[in-house]
Amino acid sequence: MGGASFSQPWRSMPLNNEKNLNFIKSYKPQNNDVENLRILLHGPVGAGKSSFINSVESVLLGRVTGRVMTDTISGCSFTKKYKAFKIHKDPESFYPFIFNDTMGFERRNGVNVEDIKLALMGHVTEGYKFIPGVRLKESDQEYNSCPSLDDRVHALVCVIPADSVSLISDEVVRKMRDVRLAASDMGILQLAILTKVDESCPEVKNNINNVYKSMYLKAQVDKFSLMLGIPQNCIFLVKNYESELQTNEDINGLILIALRQMIVYGEDFINNL
Repeated sequence: MGGASFSQPWRSMPLNNEKNLNFIKSYKPQNNDVENLRILLHGPVGAGKSSFINSVESVLLGRVTGRVMTDTISGCSFTKKYKAFKIHKDPESFYPFIFNDTMGFERRNGVNVEDIKLALMGHVTEGYKFIPGVRLKESDQEYNSCPSLDDRVHALVCVIPADSVSLISDEVVRKMRDVRLAASDMGILQLAILTKVDESCPEVKNNINNVYKSMYLKAQVDKFSLMLGIPQNCIFLVKNYESELQTNEDINGLILIALRQMIVYGEDFINNL
């Protein structure tokens, strides 16, 4: 980890929170066969997948929330079931996008790669319990044999801690790469978010606005891009809400940029079918 910074941001990221928020609030899938755009999060254990869902909800509700259960000390995945999360737009309605949270990848255990592939195709129903080393079968009650376009995943997001890029085992990289290639075969557009950027760089911890000036974080983006084959302009840096008691416009800005791109990619996938 390092604190060296570029004099100018290595990526131009205008944090126009109001514009991005208006885009998200006005979004509605153009395809009438899709009620909700489905975004699936995957990645290693402890990457911040569940925390990211909480953080998106915090931004959109204007207060820090913790509806999705997380754990800070367990060495194994805290998420055990395939669950969909919708966020209230107002007391009467929800935003037209869904986050699907998944069990994390581990070197020996963790979620079965084949279960993630089945989820991409819409075959996994909500509430399915992930069992390490065991895949969902067509004969299982939780297997959706006739998924609709609405059941399928429309955008795939890989989540990884920025300070752990170099520490990911070859086996976990192989699993993430396997999922990426399967999603590519299905035409699903993908992006990645590197979390815990403040824990990775002292300059960013002091000022979140230094995130795209950090030499260390730029190196992690380069490294992760080479590792998984995701283009650099599809990799976003975010800080989840973890210790904060109130939302912050600078933290919100990074989350909104990533969320907007997830929606854009998902909408492109639906319209390309």
